[in-house]
Parts: sequence; C-alpha cells; structure tokens
Amino acid sequence: MTEKIWKVEKVKRCEHVGREIQIQNEVVYPADHLPDQPPRVIARRCSNAIECNMVEQASCVLCGTNPDVDPM
Repeated sequence: MTEKIWKVEKVKRCEHVGREIQIQNEVVYPADHLPDQPPRVIARRCSNAIECNMVEQASCVLCGTNPDVDPM
C-alpha cells in the first residue's frame, strides 16, 4: 500500500506575515512490492496559507494568490 506524508522541506521567515513558516511537501512512498521506485513529491504547501489568504494583499504561489512570487 502506498503512503502519503507531509514532510517539512524548510523553515524560513516569511516577510508577508512577519514570522517563521514551514514549507511542506506531500511525499508519496511506493508500495512494498515496488521497492525500486523513489518517493515522489506530488504537492507543496505553506503552513501559513490559510492566514495569508485572509489578508487582502496577494502573498505567494504556495498560497495560490500570487504566481509571480515563489518563496523557495
């Protein structure tokens, strides 16, 4: 059975909210009978995305509000 896990890629200071946030990746690990396949990253998110979306100003691509700003 495959396994999906959200893993922290990096912790950084976000200038938009003025505090530290976590950039997380959703990693899919292969099933036990397919051991030679590497894990895959299928999604990225920010730990502060909900709060950033409530602010009237566009923030970054991980929040889905500003595709021009990539926090990576």
